[in-house]
Amino acid sequence: MFSSVENPISTLLITSPAESEGKSQIIANLAVTLAQAGNKTIIVDSDLRKPSQHTIWGINNERGLTTMMLEPGAMSTPPLVDSGIENLLILPSGTLPPTPADVLGSQRMTEVIGVLKARAHYILFDSPPVLAATDAALLGSKLDGVLLVIRAGHTRREHAARARQALERVHVRIIGAALTNAPRENTGEYYG
Repeated sequence: MFSSVENPISTLLITSPAESEGKSQIIANLAVTLAQAGNKTIIVDSDLRKPSQHTIWGINNERGLTTMMLEPGAMSTPPLVDSGIENLLILPSGTLPPTPADVLGSQRMTEVIGVLKARAHYILFDSPPVLAATDAALLGSKLDGVLLVIRAGHTRREHAARARQALERVHVRIIGAALTNAPRENTGEYYG
């Protein structure tokens, strides 16, 4: 929140340099936190290669983001799914397209983002890892910012640097990084 005082963030892409960094769980937890604070929040599973939000939430994945891309009527009534948590809706990926990058980089995707922005305070996008495909960079350039998820003891330093460079090359605003799997240190009292 503090990083966006001058440039507010309502659309945020959460990605990682490589697979198995914990980005999908970070999105789910961040969305719950935002929703419980009273903010209408939507999670969009824009990982059109290996979607996982439908599995995390135990919901159907037949209709979703790709439905909005293909069906004109879905723009006025998006196939949002209730998460069971007040203020939190999920837009699953839907049927996987043959060329995800073309879908995410399209003008129609820009229109979908506009429709979702009118329905929520925050829209969080799950995407494939930066180094796996161009999807994160394409979508990130349409959004307010990107949060890069780094897994302690797993993410290679050069992969994190390459992911950052790939995003900066297309002028994506990186708002920061989230560290997962960090060891807990028992350092005692705060002031002690």
